[in-house]
Amino acid sequence: MKPIGTVSFVTMGCAKNEVDSEDMSRKLRQNGYAVVDDLENANVIIVNTCSFIQAATEESIEAILDAANLSNVANGDTKLVVAGCMPARYGTDLETELPEVSEFVACSREDDIVRILDDLLGVTRLSGDQSIVSTVQRDDTIISSYVKISDGCDRFCAYCTIPYIRGRYHSFAIDDICSKIERAVGNGAKEIVLIAQDTGRWGTDFAEPASLAYLLDQLASKWSDVWFRVMYIQPEGITDELLDVVAKHENICSYLDIPFQHCNADILRSMNRKGDGQAYLALVEKIRQRIPDVTLRTTLIAGFPGETDEMFDELCEFVEEADLDYVGVFAYSREEGTRAYDLADQVEETEKE
Repeated sequence: MKPIGTVSFVTMGCAKNEVDSEDMSRKLRQNGYAVVDDLENANVIIVNTCSFIQAATEESIEAILDAANLSNVANGDTKLVVAGCMPARYGTDLETELPEVSEFVACSREDDIVRILDDLLGVTRLSGDQSIVSTVQRDDTIISSYVKISDGCDRFCAYCTIPYIRGRYHSFAIDDICSKIERAVGNGAKEIVLIAQDTGRWGTDFAEPASLAYLLDQLASKWSDVWFRVMYIQPEGITDELLDVVAKHENICSYLDIPFQHCNADILRSMNRKGDGQAYLALVEKIRQRIPDVTLRTTLIAGFPGETDEMFDELCEFVEEADLDYVGVFAYSREEGTRAYDLADQVEETEKE
């Protein structure tokens, strides 16, 4: 059957955006569209944007302009759609700034991507019409597949735009998560990476609350020959129950990604976060006692407003004492609309670097 139209994706940002692009791709394929790699031979180009920090926004804008400058877009043969974080964060302001774009699709509208593209291309479907669902071919070159278990965030860390972009925290139902894993495993995945803005809170918002430990235990038991890895667990999400489950199952990777962000108590409070260096060191020690072969990663922010040389030295000492396996360090990015934007004692860019 000839496809209704051809669609090509350009995905910016993190793995969560990759999952969103794949979900949109699957919906489009199931409803008669073909998803292609060649931007110049597509009826629609979808740029799935990131807007977490200013640098990511600038990269997304560059990708949009690159697509807009393609001859097939410039002459009107190909429609340009901008999806994801930028439309969610900046709304209708983008329509004036980027007139080359045919449609803006915020994160909250991505589930309607089929209808949006149908309207854009003038596709008319009969009532109840569903195009033939394309068969997903097994691909044994696929080793790892991301599966989102929730979206949004309720933490409102002072530096972070995610709650304003993605909305309030909401866990995905375990049946939906299992369906996505079943599809990924059926397509050849040997590892499932569970991701979210805040994986440790999974299930706490259900009418009958559950936990990440429960979810992992269920998944690792059901797919005993699949390797599971979990990302982005805030310090408060590292519970004894979770550590027990990771230690119990050989097919759960002994790896924890815990974004500490800083160790100084005053800076953390200013960030609207909990904890301090001693509490974090104690947590690291407990994790290593419960899971001796664990690999630990964290992310840290340098140059947050009010950070002094002494606080930065304290952070360096923390890194040395914690002896983590991987540490990602980022210069604080001052983002409009966040609580930290108007804080006093902003640090000079050169000093942050």
